[in-house]
Amino acid sequence: MIKYVAEPFKIKMVEPLKITTRPEREEKLKEANYNLFGLDSDDVYIDLLTDSGTGAMSDAQWGGMMTGDESYAGARGYKRLQNTVKDIFNYKYCQPVHQGRAAEQVLLPSLLKKGQKCISNMHFDTTRGHVGLLGARPVDIVVPEAKDTQTYVAFKGNMDIERLEAYINEVRAEEVGLIIMTITNNSAGGQPVSMANIRATKEIADKYGITMIIDAARYAENAYFIKQREEGYADVEIIDIVREMFSYADAFTMSAKKDAIVNMGGLIGIRESEELFTKVKGLTIPYEGFVTYGGLAGRDIEALCIGLYEGLDKNFLRYRIGQVEYIGAKLKEAGIPFQYPVGGHAVFLDAKALLPHIPYFQFPGHALACELYLEAGIRSCDIGSYLLDLDPETAEQQEAEMEFTRLAIPRRVYTQAHFDVVVEALINIKKRASEIKGYEILWQPPVLRHFTAKLRPIE
Repeated sequence: MIKYVAEPFKIKMVEPLKITTRPEREEKLKEANYNLFGLDSDDVYIDLLTDSGTGAMSDAQWGGMMTGDESYAGARGYKRLQNTVKDIFNYKYCQPVHQGRAAEQVLLPSLLKKGQKCISNMHFDTTRGHVGLLGARPVDIVVPEAKDTQTYVAFKGNMDIERLEAYINEVRAEEVGLIIMTITNNSAGGQPVSMANIRATKEIADKYGITMIIDAARYAENAYFIKQREEGYADVEIIDIVREMFSYADAFTMSAKKDAIVNMGGLIGIRESEELFTKVKGLTIPYEGFVTYGGLAGRDIEALCIGLYEGLDKNFLRYRIGQVEYIGAKLKEAGIPFQYPVGGHAVFLDAKALLPHIPYFQFPGHALACELYLEAGIRSCDIGSYLLDLDPETAEQQEAEMEFTRLAIPRRVYTQAHFDVVVEALINIKKRASEIKGYEILWQPPVLRHFTAKLRPIE
């Protein structure tokens, strides 16, 4: 029996949604150059493009915004944020920024040099972009189980430890500037990373004198999976699991727009290096603003402090991940392939399996996302070859290891009925999957192309 986990809250404000017809959606998609980022949100019925900044804040967060200190320097919210980071992560230093990619822009230049390698279990798009902008080379070393979308493996987001050490020895340790552990592993399907794997990765990093940081966008969801799936953690509180996870890193970047449930905000944490924090402050001031506000209004910092705790609530996390598991169970019943088991924040449809006739260079993940919008006004996005920029050395199209269409679930926004609409739309699409065509790019920028590229369907 497929059971939906009931919401641990009640709804006290609603936002009307626009219902469009298929002919209207066909015209809207054409006007957007077949790029789903180009659609007006008013023309989207269920928006699963991203879970970043799209969640619903609580009454406590909205109340906190009214007490935010908008002082340019020395605002009391900054001190509260420092205490919050110390309590949750046990990190000595923190720096607010306006979102996750700003955290990467501020932190990574102090850790990576041109020509170096940056290793991750898998880089997400903005991380990969910032590594490339620094003239470094992103290298993904995820476990091979991540590529088997139909087999249950508890921690498909793990770093492949043997390959990690072999690669370091192959290129020499001094050529590796940084190791990034992404939790959960978004590009692998929102898959969690085990505590044992985080610990083992840190041991390798220390052995070769390499700095290790965490991409912490969905750290709370990862902690929940550890509690549910990893031996020895069933009776450990979520916050204590978080503290252990972060004890194995030297620093972290965070898009607080995910697990901290705010509409805008980011964070850099540094465990103990005053030297690194000094460098971060030096780049924050020209890029983001003075260190005590870091590109955020004081009210946003108040909402962030509250949201960091709300995102750790076990009842919220049970409901949150339960929503994704509900969609996955319905899709599995319908025979629609996806990365199994589901991740914490999204269902990653296996577009390669559903649309095997579309080659990677015609972007099956993007084709499925476009078809989902045309079918029911549902916006999603490609996590596959379309997401990858052209190879910086050969200028050729790179082939992703997985071709996914991501259904990212905003926090505290949609209900069971909305998800039933999504499943019904995918069942209808499956019936005519062989008729769906791929896409070609007409124009693209050199970095992070998927946000603004112009495409057209293959005739």
